Amino acid sequence: MKISIRKHELAIRLQGLQQHPDAKVSLEQYTTPANLAAEILFHACYSFDDIENKSVVDLGTGTGRLAIGAVILGADYTVGIDIDNDAVKIASHECKGSNIDWVIGDVSILRGEFDTVLMNPPFGTKRPHADVRFLETALNLGNVIYSIHKTATQEFIGSWLQNHSANYQIIMNTKMEIGHQFHFHRKTKHAVEVQVYRIVPTKT
Repeated sequence: MKISIRKHELAIRLQGLQQHPDAKVSLEQYTTPANLAAEILFHACYSFDDIENKSVVDLGTGTGRLAIGAVILGADYTVGIDIDNDAVKIASHECKGSNIDWVIGDVSILRGEFDTVLMNPPFGTKRPHADVRFLETALNLGNVIYSIHKTATQEFIGSWLQNHSANYQIIMNTKMEIGHQFHFHRKTKHAVEVQVYRIVPTKT
């Protein structure tokens, strides 16, 4: 039986979580908007049955919106990992449930197998191919992956996934609003066209 919560209620709860007070441009730390996080989680939970009673990992969890959302929707066990100590401290303060573990470290240190990977990886604009590193890790860890990427990289991401024997579908085309976080931002908000992928690795 699915957890009884409406999508807009989940978005409100995620919006109420603390955001990073000092995001780092070198890590491309852009908080996943609450509405987008809720939309992804509802697709994963209600369209594909990939959240409730599943093991879930949120790669590059930041302050934990996707991981905490998975817990709210009934994930059996959740891990949130991020290299930023400050971000993980905030996430762990927001959610201390017994079925969620917070890990400080590079995503590549994780081992094991999860039912579902959630991630809003770096776009790779400040750290070239950072998005690919996240995808490589996700393919090794997850049976299914939900990942956000710039629409402009669709040809590259699609080709890369095909070359790595991963099936995928684009389940959302939308815009991701990024607030005024860094000194080079000229606008209060900036909308980036993004796509949400559902990726199924071919296990050997």
